[in-house]
Amino acid sequence: MKWFPQFAIALCSFTAACVQAQSLNFPHIVTSGYGEVTAVPDRAQFSVKVVETNMNAEQAKATVDKVVAEFTSQLKQSGVEAQDISSSNLYLTPQYHYPKSGQPELVGYRAQRSITVEVAKVSQLNQYLDLALAQGINQVDNVQLKVSEQEKYQAQARMAAITDAKKKAASLASGFQAKLGGVWRIEYSSMTPQPMLMRSASMNDKASVNDTYQDSSLIIRDRVDVIYKLVP
Repeated sequence: MKWFPQFAIALCSFTAACVQAQSLNFPHIVTSGYGEVTAVPDRAQFSVKVVETNMNAEQAKATVDKVVAEFTSQLKQSGVEAQDISSSNLYLTPQYHYPKSGQPELVGYRAQRSITVEVAKVSQLNQYLDLALAQGINQVDNVQLKVSEQEKYQAQARMAAITDAKKKAASLASGFQAKLGGVWRIEYSSMTPQPMLMRSASMNDKASVNDTYQDSSLIIRDRVDVIYKLVP
C-alpha cells in the first residue's frame, strides 16, 4: 500500500490536535471522542428578587430590606446554613413617565434586592420557593439543578469519550485497510460543568417552575482529541 506524505483522516474541528496534525510528516489519524452520562440532580441553587416601587425612596428601601431580612430568617429556621445564603446590596432607581410633550414626570422609586440560596437537597426546593412567596418575594431570577458527585460523572463521561475515540480510530484504520499504531498525541481540556438553568419567572408562575425541575436529568459531557500513528 502506498502512503502519501501528510496523509491524515480528520474527524474533528479546528482543535489544537488538528493544527498539530497538519505539520506531521508520518501517516496518522486524528480522531475526536465524545462521551456523555445522565445524572439525576440532587442539589439546587436558586436566585429570587424582591422589587418595590414607591413614591417615597426610603419607604421603598425599607420594604425590600424587611422582605430580605424576614426571608433570610425563615430560611435559617428551616435549616439552611448562613453560608448558603447571599443577598445583594440595595439597587434604587427613580422611575419616570415620559409624555409626548413636556418634562419627564417622576412616578416613584424602584428598589430591588436579590437573594441566592444553595439547596442541599433538591427535594427541598419547592419548600423554599413557597417560603419566598409567603415572605413577599415577587420574582424568580433562575433555578439551577446540580449533582453533588460532579467529578464522578465527569470521569465517566471522559472514559466514554476515550472509548469513542478508540473505536473511531480502529474503524477508520480498518476501513482504509491500514494498521493502527500507537497514540502519538492526546489533547484534552476539562469541560466546565453546566448546571441545568431554569427560566426566570414571576412568583405567580412558580408552579410552572416547580413542574419544570421535577423528574429532570442532567447531561454531563466530555471530549478528547487523539492522534494515532499508522503503521506502513
